[in-house]
Amino acid sequence: MSTTSAVPSDGTAAAPEVPRSRIVVASMVGTSIEFFDFYIYATAAVLVFPKLFFPAGNETTALLASFATFGLAFVARPIGSVLFGHFGDRIGRKATLVGSLLTMGVATFAIGLLPTYAAAGLWAPALLAIMRFTQGVGLGGEWSGAALLATETAKPGKRAWAAMYPQLGAPIGFFFANGIFLLLVVITGYDSANSATDHAFLTWGWRVPFLLSAVIVIIGLYVRLKLEETPVFKLAVERGQKVRTPLAQVFRTSWRQLILGTFVMLATYTLFYIMTTWVVSYGTGKVSDAGGPKITIAYTDFLELQLIAVLFFAALIPVAGLLADRYGRRPTLIVITIAIIVFGLSFHWFAAPESATAGRMLVFMCIGLGLMGLTFGPMSAVLPELFPTNVRYTGSGISYNTASILGAAVAPFIATWLVSSYGVGWVGVYLAVAAVLTLVALILMRETRDQSLTD
Repeated sequence: MSTTSAVPSDGTAAAPEVPRSRIVVASMVGTSIEFFDFYIYATAAVLVFPKLFFPAGNETTALLASFATFGLAFVARPIGSVLFGHFGDRIGRKATLVGSLLTMGVATFAIGLLPTYAAAGLWAPALLAIMRFTQGVGLGGEWSGAALLATETAKPGKRAWAAMYPQLGAPIGFFFANGIFLLLVVITGYDSANSATDHAFLTWGWRVPFLLSAVIVIIGLYVRLKLEETPVFKLAVERGQKVRTPLAQVFRTSWRQLILGTFVMLATYTLFYIMTTWVVSYGTGKVSDAGGPKITIAYTDFLELQLIAVLFFAALIPVAGLLADRYGRRPTLIVITIAIIVFGLSFHWFAAPESATAGRMLVFMCIGLGLMGLTFGPMSAVLPELFPTNVRYTGSGISYNTASILGAAVAPFIATWLVSSYGVGWVGVYLAVAAVLTLVALILMRETRDQSLTD
């Protein structure tokens, strides 16, 4: 069995020999679980919550209200990054990763037990919002810890490749979340357009994925409790480099990196939540194009298309890791970001209702999620490399999760408003503008491929 090197990625600190497979599984399985939890909410935000938790008003109003609670978690994520980042930089990566996983898992399980609006009135959406906020706090601390676990134990010259493993958790979690929902829809015979609120899927079926999270969280905890602390963090402790208040330190010494890291992630977040959350409501006829025609692909058919497209997302994450190690982070991401701009300007051609067949929508989603894999793959190397060890958990987490507010939190809401008011082409323009801001940040960012993680 292969083990981690006795020296970390910079060749400067001794490290205990830990099976590399354990680190890979712990970084990937944790983010898979976290993203599974997050995506089952995203799916339910389109399919379930508008009917059961926000029933008043018309369909578009209920959908927008549901998307608002979806976005609430992204507001919570920077709070989670500060909270868990403080402990991650003060007491270590391992314990903090366990805490973030428990926070996310408990909140997700609780959502599966919530009463609906019909049973509890306004308490139902209020409790849903609280649990969604708690989900965001947990995920706010999860990603940074998984990224640091991968990068701070990587071999020299292989950090982007090692760091792509936690990124693979996103498509894995997405695939299983949507796959389980699709299976439940088929088993219960649910039709989102015609089924009543007392249908089996809306009575108990939608709860199953949330309750299942308890099982997979236990598995994730078992793997993570078997970990050792990263050698880079241990070296920082030995050198006396820990700081009392990582939040104050990162804003005092690394404010420029915080801003750049946030905007480097902006296009990634905007692209992903347009191509996974908003596109479901658009492709299944929940919202019309500029008040006119709708795409009317059946929900189950659309989920099948999306599950095919997410395979492109997963396949291109390792490719991005290889490219980032070989050619550098900046050149790789600059080329990919330009491709995202071009893709955004093609939305009307791909997705206008009058020409959007199922085949064309599949190509549209495969391209979008393929680009997502390419831009997302190197991020768990890029953001940690921007910050010194004693504030790396906090700094990378704040950048990653602040970008989630500017990109992901508002993307489904803005895209729904744009397509209903002006047409699908303007959703693509919105994505292109976000990508232009990312391109500027990449041009201003220094190359980090050869950055020592112990500096």
